[in-house]
Amino acid sequence: MSDLICIGAIAGAFGVTGEVRLKSFCAEPSDIANYGPLLTEDGSRSFTVTLTRPVAGGLGARIAGVTTKDQADALRGTSLFVSRDRLPSLPDDEFYHADLIGLAAFDPGGVLLGKVTAVHNHGAGDIIEISPTGHKSALLLPFTKAIVPNVDISAGRLIVDLPEDVD
Repeated sequence: MSDLICIGAIAGAFGVTGEVRLKSFCAEPSDIANYGPLLTEDGSRSFTVTLTRPVAGGLGARIAGVTTKDQADALRGTSLFVSRDRLPSLPDDEFYHADLIGLAAFDPGGVLLGKVTAVHNHGAGDIIEISPTGHKSALLLPFTKAIVPNVDISAGRLIVDLPEDVD
């Protein structure tokens, strides 16, 4: 598990006065502003964010020290991270994506299927990507209780009940 968790990204400038469009990865998008200064992945830069309004595709925000459109545009694509210890604890059947990445994936009979390499969400629910040991290409599976009935973070593993049409 990483000490930093990605909770958003800067999508570019919004307007001409240095405001940016933020994409929040938080369950409640506006929570991104509640975690204090946000960091770049390497921790070399820190951003103090103040939300201004909802905008198409995200949230409008001001970043301390950013006052021009050019400065805001220069930040486009910057991922925003927070220290893991600043995030709230989750209920038993909820997980941070970062906790799932790297887990070994086994079928119900104990056969190693591969390793979780990514978790995607394109709006219709989480999809886990498993880099396979015995398949030609990556497995992309819905992250549902039916497909992934057991996740054991402390043991570094999860159980995947593959649909019948996956071989």
